[in-house]
Amino acid sequence: MTTDLYEAMSTLRAVRRLRPDPIPEDVLARVLQAACWAPTGGNQQPWKVVVVTDPDLKAGLQEIYRPEWQRYEKGFLARLEGQPDEVVEPWRRVARAGDYLADHLHEAPAILMFCANPAAMAITDAKLDRVSMVGGGSVYPAVQNAMLACVVEGLGCTLTTLHCLREDKVKELLNIPGSWATVGLVPIGYPVGRGNGPITRKGADVMAARDTFDTPWGRG
Repeated sequence: MTTDLYEAMSTLRAVRRLRPDPIPEDVLARVLQAACWAPTGGNQQPWKVVVVTDPDLKAGLQEIYRPEWQRYEKGFLARLEGQPDEVVEPWRRVARAGDYLADHLHEAPAILMFCANPAAMAITDAKLDRVSMVGGGSVYPAVQNAMLACVVEGLGCTLTTLHCLREDKVKELLNIPGSWATVGLVPIGYPVGRGNGPITRKGADVMAARDTFDTPWGRG
């Protein structure tokens, strides 16, 4: 199975409705290998992914995740109050899909829990007067590679970090060392509906600049 890289990137949706059908081992192996090809600082690969397929462990993750989603959703929907229906309805659909994931997370055939070892990272912004971000650069490319591989394999997936609000519970459940961090929870499986497809994102005319931060890319 082959898919053009640009096609995969432009059709990678957040697919939150997944069938419980098992994923063949060879398909899972290709998704995991794609993650391993991702670049990391100093080529250290300071991450590990726990592939959770045990029903009891998946149920444990669902118990951790669901209340955090419910709390997040309340604030999410509150921010939409007073806006026109044509603006609100697409976000209501997102919320309903989020509800489905929260209620059915334990039914996903596999949940990828990406972890990182801060001691193995060159976190060059650790002492700057702002939130540190550089460490994620040695982990999230692996997450993205795995998610793009899911598109190629016909799998749906989505990335969430709400579990981090109860990270101690997650680490206890999955026996993750105390010195490690959890950075991404990615349920994967075959979609209930059509799954991946065209996406809506701002383009380079908005997101890119030429030479200086405030010079639009298109002004060249």
